[in-house]
Amino acid sequence: MQSLIAAASFFVLLHLLVSGTRLRNVLVGVVGQGAYMGAFSLASVAGLVWLGMAYGAARHAGWNAAYWDITPATRHVQLGLQVLAMLLIVPGLTTPNPTSVAQEGSLSKANVIQGMLRITRHPFLWGVAIWAAGHLVVNGDRASILLFGSILVLALFGTVSIDAKRKRALGDTWTAFAAQTSNIPFGAILAGRQSLKIGEIGWWRIALALVIYAALLFGHPYIAGVRALP
Repeated sequence: MQSLIAAASFFVLLHLLVSGTRLRNVLVGVVGQGAYMGAFSLASVAGLVWLGMAYGAARHAGWNAAYWDITPATRHVQLGLQVLAMLLIVPGLTTPNPTSVAQEGSLSKANVIQGMLRITRHPFLWGVAIWAAGHLVVNGDRASILLFGSILVLALFGTVSIDAKRKRALGDTWTAFAAQTSNIPFGAILAGRQSLKIGEIGWWRIALALVIYAALLFGHPYIAGVRALP
């Protein structure tokens, strides 16, 4: 469990304190953009592997107490949340987005705000947050709370961190984009600043998300060692 705590702390702090603050600019100034991105990517992969291995070891520890158990109701809630998560993650990853790495230049496009960006400017991170929250609903043991809880915190605070970083770097250009979109999903639509246009998302993105959801659902016993279906 100590290794899992250390891994979760490393992974969260790496993204929020190194990538999400002015420390990033200092490091880029010292080593250059390319070297920084290479080192950060390597550290992220290493942290993710460490997190997964530590979770596997901690989950099978004899004193890994559970605070709540899965029920038929929470299992179905989890399945629904994972559909929503995939519908945000997959289109979010495949849609040009100024909040994504090295895509700030897309802000210069006149029609940049369309599809998923009408719903939220952080579809991928919100999808990850919902994915983690869904797993917390059905996994109440200490190891799972640490793993999925840290990912949930990182995803939610990551949206705020990226907004702050883009505002520092892009100034008024970012402010104009942010004023037309929302961080919280459907916030801009409910406020009347945007309208929901499913067709702009791309039906192939929606279909791909559902295919990946089905693959994860049926492949869950082989991936995680437990059934996802009731």
